[in-house]
Amino acid sequence: MTKKYLLVLWVGLFHNAYTQQNNLVISDSLSAKNYEYFSNNIRYEEKDSIKERLYAQSWLAKAKREKNFCQMTQSYKALIYSSDNKLQLKYADSMLTAAKSTADIELIGSAYMTKGIVQYDRKEHMNALDSYLIADEYISKTNNHYLIYKVKYVIAQVKYYLGFYDEATALFQECVNYFKGKNDRAYLNSLHSLGLCYNRIGKYKLCSQINQTGISEGLRFKNLEMQSYFIHSEGVNQYFQHNYTDAIKKLKKVLPIVIDNKDFINETTAYFYIGKSFWDQKLQEKALPYLKKIDEAFQKQKYIRPHLREAYEILIDYYQQQSDKALELYYVKCLLEVDQVLLKDYKYLSGKIHKEYDTKKLLQRQRNIEQYWTVIICIIITVMTAIIALLAHRHNKNKKLFQELMNRKPETSKLFVANGSKELDINHELVAAILKKLEKFEYSKKYLEKEMNLLKLASLLNTNTKYAYKIIAKYRHKGTIEYITDLKIDHIIELLKSENKYRIYKNKSLADEAGFGSTQNFTRAFKTRTGISPSYFCTELNKSLTADILK
Repeated sequence: MTKKYLLVLWVGLFHNAYTQQNNLVISDSLSAKNYEYFSNNIRYEEKDSIKERLYAQSWLAKAKREKNFCQMTQSYKALIYSSDNKLQLKYADSMLTAAKSTADIELIGSAYMTKGIVQYDRKEHMNALDSYLIADEYISKTNNHYLIYKVKYVIAQVKYYLGFYDEATALFQECVNYFKGKNDRAYLNSLHSLGLCYNRIGKYKLCSQINQTGISEGLRFKNLEMQSYFIHSEGVNQYFQHNYTDAIKKLKKVLPIVIDNKDFINETTAYFYIGKSFWDQKLQEKALPYLKKIDEAFQKQKYIRPHLREAYEILIDYYQQQSDKALELYYVKCLLEVDQVLLKDYKYLSGKIHKEYDTKKLLQRQRNIEQYWTVIICIIITVMTAIIALLAHRHNKNKKLFQELMNRKPETSKLFVANGSKELDINHELVAAILKKLEKFEYSKKYLEKEMNLLKLASLLNTNTKYAYKIIAKYRHKGTIEYITDLKIDHIIELLKSENKYRIYKNKSLADEAGFGSTQNFTRAFKTRTGISPSYFCTELNKSLTADILK
């Protein structure tokens, strides 16, 4: 009854606050306050604070009455931080609308950054990155260097989250260099994030150096808030250097602090690497309780990261070896659920996630436990049939692709009429001018330059990357990288058809001729464009020409 009563009370309070927010009913005492009063009394320390939300609503009401868009922007930002998650994105959009009405590029950029933070908290990571990049476009035009590097930092955080560790490392290094001597906490945060990146890209010595620097600098600043996180980072780093005893010692040392901070993300990470450290020392019984905590966290929070997925694989194998079908099946089902979450939250990263147990194997294992030999036989028959069919058709398919390639006529470059400029929201004359330069780019074979990319192409077209990207997509019906790559491959195909000397070239020489950065990229691009490898094409081409001579 007590819980039910508290729930009803909370709903009533929320409804009252929401009604005030919509009708902006405020007391006379607050309506007379100035903007500075509201700004000083909202400290952004307590999430979903009714008191601070009331101040924010009063601030917004005053700004609306006076049509002060700058203050409206600030008050909406206050509402974001003082409201629950359901309303935050709505307030972020309203804040952005108000900011745009000011025409203040710094304020607009800051609003986009705040919206990105909201999206990041909602796990909309690609949307957050888009907002951060737009924020960067605005803020980079200002002289506010603190904001400029704050944007760099949040962009780096998203890139780290998505697994783009090299790009994140470069950005965090810039932030470290800037914040050093200017903002102690931002400097320590940047150092910590840089250390995490070094660990992810395998630079373990650099990670240790960064962690030691962070601890020393924190002591020098008399700021110990980040000390436990540097020790946590070093504990993980020691695991990767196979110093398992030290890894366990460090992670256990900071675990109570992390738990006290209610930081379940780093808490779960600590459990995982303590468990892994015991496991790699063949201390399975000590490892199991820690590895099981990964599933406990997932069941409570639905939190998982790609590298934590391995805990389930270990548990499945362990219970299979123990012939414990019940627990094996439990963790198989859990891992299937985990993969669904990962596919949703990491869809841009899913191709890079190493998975020893892919979904088909997990489903198969589940069926094996439940149905045994019937399912195994069906799968064997299916696989064997697929292999036989593949062997039977591969030769004919490659032959057909070769003939299609031989009959394919070179694509002729033509200047499209820029009648879609309205759809692109670009000036008609500008579109026509860019298309003309694009035709010249194709005719002069500038695409053969190494490392040709959107930025270089935009420079050659004398426009920005946004316009170049849109126009290529509209009039060449391709993404920029695909467009450039296809031009390179088509050039090589015509060379191989028309000039004998190129047919004896190795793939590396052909890659150099087409301006590819590596042989691997060239062969992959050739296969994508034609369906066959360059080696196969040259072999069949020589056979075809020899047969023609003998006729």
